[in-house]
Amino acid sequence: MNVPVLPPVPTDEVSSSIVPSAVSAHGHGAALAARIATRGGALDLLRLLASLLIVIYHYGAEGPMRIERFGQVFSRGFLATDFFLMLSGYVLGRAYGASTLTGRISHGRFWMRRVGRVWPGHLIVLAMMAALVLVLNAIGTDAHKPSRFAWDQLPVQALLVHAWGFNSDGWNLPSWSLSALVVCYAVFPWLWRAADKVRHPWILPLVGALAFAACEGVSRVVFHHALSDLQFRFGVVRALPLFLLGVCLARAVEMNWPSERAAKVLLIGGCVVLTAMQPLDRYALPDELIFDIPCLIAIAAIVLGAGRLPVHHPKAWIEEGAKLSFALFITHILVGVIYWSAVHKLIETVPIGIGWQWLMWLASFPIAIGAAWLFHTYVDQPLQDRLAPWLRGKR
Repeated sequence: MNVPVLPPVPTDEVSSSIVPSAVSAHGHGAALAARIATRGGALDLLRLLASLLIVIYHYGAEGPMRIERFGQVFSRGFLATDFFLMLSGYVLGRAYGASTLTGRISHGRFWMRRVGRVWPGHLIVLAMMAALVLVLNAIGTDAHKPSRFAWDQLPVQALLVHAWGFNSDGWNLPSWSLSALVVCYAVFPWLWRAADKVRHPWILPLVGALAFAACEGVSRVVFHHALSDLQFRFGVVRALPLFLLGVCLARAVEMNWPSERAAKVLLIGGCVVLTAMQPLDRYALPDELIFDIPCLIAIAAIVLGAGRLPVHHPKAWIEEGAKLSFALFITHILVGVIYWSAVHKLIETVPIGIGWQWLMWLASFPIAIGAAWLFHTYVDQPLQDRLAPWLRGKR
């Protein structure tokens, strides 16, 4: 399956629930704790939509024509990446911030929990992909885009270090963001302690924005690219400022800021600005930052606004869809290799009309979602249930 050169996505925090203990240590009361304990709201819906956009982005080149011809938004997978990386910092802050301050969870135990959440599923999918490539080669059929499956790049990807400066441009390529997040997990307790020292909540988004601006400058000077255009092997450089910004937003919300009325304005305004920017051709502008900065501000406004608002009517299907996002993220490339290898072979050998080719393209999405549900239900969740006692230190 063809994987585009722009950064893909994702993240791993799709199964983390935001628990009341995340704020109880700060004494904001039962009302705030009840608000943040609810799933199935705006953040979960946005997470689900972003994960679907990622799949559309990665499958976009497999149809009868590249779908970005229908709109620039279909070439903007890196925006979904920004959202997931920022949301990871936000969710971790809300779920684990107080625990790291009070010592209920040690630095090492926290890191082990987070790595234990993402690494086993990633490794299983990578092993399945390697087995698939071996089978296809054994029967004399090259895997789709065989240059993507260089065996010497498999070890660094299996170890989740391929965003630490190591070259690995194939296999389950979107997992670079998981590799970058492993580093973010390691520094999270220090980031949260630093954010906890800030006494004026409105300062926190500014701190996050300044950190992002500093990293953007470093990226321009050292790598000669905008952060969003960095090579996958420098994913840590890209992820850290977005993760930090998410942490800052989480701490601001824990301080009961902004007001709910302002949060609604931020959520709606962020969606409007992000939508309005999409018709623009990013690479036709004098500088990519003319596009990137308004989009980043809009994404931060959406995360802050949606995170601050209470969920009055939680929807079970939204919560379940959000939980499925991690499985969809790590499996859709594997599913694509299988499905698109078969589809392209069929198109090469049998005359198939353009209408049927579009139908086969559309069919790839329910197939990818169904495969993600099977993986989540019968592989990832049972594995997490078995690992939970060890990761929580109960055995």
